[in-house]
Amino acid sequence: MNSKTFYYARVSTRDQHLDRQLEEFKKLGADEREIICDKESGKDLNRTGYLALKNTILREGDTLIVKSLDRLSRNKADIKNELQYFKDNNIRIKVLDLPTTMMDLPKGQEWVFDMVNNILIEVLGTIAEQERITIRRRQQEGIAAAKAKGKHLGRPKFKKPDNWDSVVWQLKNGDITAKMAMDILGVKRSTFYAQIKMLDK
Repeated sequence: MNSKTFYYARVSTRDQHLDRQLEEFKKLGADEREIICDKESGKDLNRTGYLALKNTILREGDTLIVKSLDRLSRNKADIKNELQYFKDNNIRIKVLDLPTTMMDLPKGQEWVFDMVNNILIEVLGTIAEQERITIRRRQQEGIAAAKAKGKHLGRPKFKKPDNWDSVVWQLKNGDITAKMAMDILGVKRSTFYAQIKMLDK
């Protein structure tokens, strides 16, 4: 089975242009039918063109060319996982901004590509993990700072309406129904019953 080469271009919004990426692909001899494009955010992998490329078009032995790794995704962990997927499925990825990946080596020296791929996967995995640690630390620092300032975190505390006690007394006395009480107080059903439950305790 003959291996094929495909190209993937992406910009984040429909207002942006793919021209620069397409121009570089055409310099490499790309045919328009071999280029798959998306005009969607790189925050995740749920993109029409990319999913079709990955799940339907690419086959074992094929080559995928992108301008830069962030065209695959903006998420380092996702990039790492995609590189691992391509490696596991024997799909070679070439990245224009990483010249080492573009080299054509003599048969028998494919181990060089494996080495480069492994380094990229390891580095991206480390960066992604470090970013997760940094985000968690910042969140914890933010929570600690907010608590130190006496700020309430999470859902805002329920503030009882001025007529709360009298309405609840009427409810418990059987003068009004729960629905009437909620309407009078202007309180949501879930909030109302949560507060009544606390009173009963």
